[in-house]
Amino acid sequence: MNGSAPVVDAKADRVRRAMRELEYRPATAAQVLARRRTKTVGLLLSRISGDYVASLLRGIETEVSAAGMNLLVSTAGAGRSSALGEHNTDGLLVFADGMSDDDLRFAWARRHPVVLLHRTPPRDLAIPSVTVENKGGARQLVDHLIEAHGARSIAYLRGPAGHEDSRWRELGYRDSLAAHGITVDPDLIGDGGFTSSGGERQAAAWIAGGLAFDAVFAGDDAAAVGVLQALRRLAPERRVAVVGFDDTPLARHVAPSLTTVRAPTEAVGSAAVRRLLEMGSADPEAPLLTLLPTHIVLRRSCGCPGDREEQG
Repeated sequence: MNGSAPVVDAKADRVRRAMRELEYRPATAAQVLARRRTKTVGLLLSRISGDYVASLLRGIETEVSAAGMNLLVSTAGAGRSSALGEHNTDGLLVFADGMSDDDLRFAWARRHPVVLLHRTPPRDLAIPSVTVENKGGARQLVDHLIEAHGARSIAYLRGPAGHEDSRWRELGYRDSLAAHGITVDPDLIGDGGFTSSGGERQAAAWIAGGLAFDAVFAGDDAAAVGVLQALRRLAPERRVAVVGFDDTPLARHVAPSLTTVRAPTEAVGSAAVRRLLEMGSADPEAPLLTLLPTHIVLRRSCGCPGDREEQG
């Protein structure tokens, strides 16, 4: 039926004729079991929202299509079972908290290819991962606030709990403060959740509580936009530098335009797919971590007069 075994022509013709008469169609699931090839890549993530995920998906989809494969997406997230696995994909891309450590161990034990995005694997698993230089980009951005604009009371907005990008960005923030002799004020570290509503809510709480701050480093661009909205609504007379991370399209169009760290989000998606497709033939000595560079983009929200990029 698959044309993959030597069969006498006359017998093959009888089989094909019987298939036509019986209107037989091969079951896709049975074909997958027989060939163990679905020509499908699976993507696991906790949610689909915002410009960041759209850019990541664009990079993934472009590379998957170029390879002549299909993409299946699941938003089950850690703690919930997913419909994606070895039965319907040739490999999995796992973004951040898209799969629990236990599920990762199960997939790895079954030798099902997995590549992580913006997440390091558990210590006992040699799973490849792709991410960006979070700590260095954050350090460079906070250095700029201190050295170019004289900021001394700099607030930081964390992302979702357990999100590795947020942790590395906070480490860069703390390193910069320490290098400049500035003590971290725990009251100026809050939760933005990588959302504009979260950023606006936390900034509003700081303003209502009478906290003094001359700059806010939001963990991502969406939270930074929320901070700008809170300042515009509740404290329009205050001069506060606001910066973000990722350089999503919104960063260029918000008023004032947003100083941020440019992360190659689309390239992360593309690199992860290539790493997944190469896993069967990759050099066993190749490093597991693919770290893509970032650099800051200076715009008006930090107090700079115009837009320019700073490589670093």
